[in-house]
Amino acid sequence: MPKALCIGELLIDFVSTTPDVTLAEAPGFVKAPGGAPANVAVGLAKLGVDAGFIGKVGADAFGDFLREVLQQNSVDTAYLIADETSRTTLAFVATRSDGMKDITFYRHPGADIQLAPDEIDIGYIQSAELLHYGSVSLSHSPSREATLHAIRSAKAGGARLSYDPNLRLMLWDNADNAKRWIWEVMPYADVVKISDEEWEFVTGDADFEEGIKRILGLGVKLLVVTLGERGCYYTNGFADGFIDGFTVDVVDTLGAGDAFVAAMLAQLRQYMDLTALEQEQLDPIMRYANAAGALATQKVGVIPSLPTPSEIESFL
Repeated sequence: MPKALCIGELLIDFVSTTPDVTLAEAPGFVKAPGGAPANVAVGLAKLGVDAGFIGKVGADAFGDFLREVLQQNSVDTAYLIADETSRTTLAFVATRSDGMKDITFYRHPGADIQLAPDEIDIGYIQSAELLHYGSVSLSHSPSREATLHAIRSAKAGGARLSYDPNLRLMLWDNADNAKRWIWEVMPYADVVKISDEEWEFVTGDADFEEGIKRILGLGVKLLVVTLGERGCYYTNGFADGFIDGFTVDVVDTLGAGDAFVAAMLAQLRQYMDLTALEQEQLDPIMRYANAAGALATQKVGVIPSLPTPSEIESFL
């Protein structure tokens, strides 16, 4: 049974071959496997962590391709279900050199939101030490209820829970609904990673200190804010710090945050109590994660660009 599980969306990103153009202007697209929780599962597996993925794809050529990609990367797909009635979700992505993204999803409805609570295997969930989740699978039923069921089961089983809201507003019916569900699952998390561009929407507060207090006040043990090329900020309420990013020639920023999360979670596995960690322990972990994020920007598509331990070590 895998030690680390990720639940949520697995889809195809069609990434524009030319940066800094709109989707309408893009002359062509490269097919790349994607979906933030699936990216993290592969990222963990590449870093030597036994990982599995829980989700749904269509019983179609794209779904077959995605399953194959996960298996090739040593991710357990025992609970990646092929849905006969919905197609694999697609996303068209125009990347920009400043890290912002122009994304359009084809998901009406996509197979990823058809995962049902009765398809969650409690034994599988509770045998894991870690469950990582996002908010995209909370945007619609029945995947919302399935995700909640998995989160609550993992918590009851004593697993560490990791949460990246990964805000994709265009997938929600409205912004209020997004905010409601993003906060609904926050108290279950031990580790929360939020990007700076999501911060104000998620916390409702441009004031950094107030947002931090609110999140840590829910029982979150480690909060990390990624700052793109500027690195990251972390706090566990006891130790905090800013860790500078690395300057690299960016090819594609998509998935840098997922590479960061996977590297951070892989490094945190050696520590039981996250609230007791001091700066001298957290600084190198965040630097390692920053390096993984920087390396992930060096190729088009997320999964092919996720780094191995030797790549991170030699980069550092």
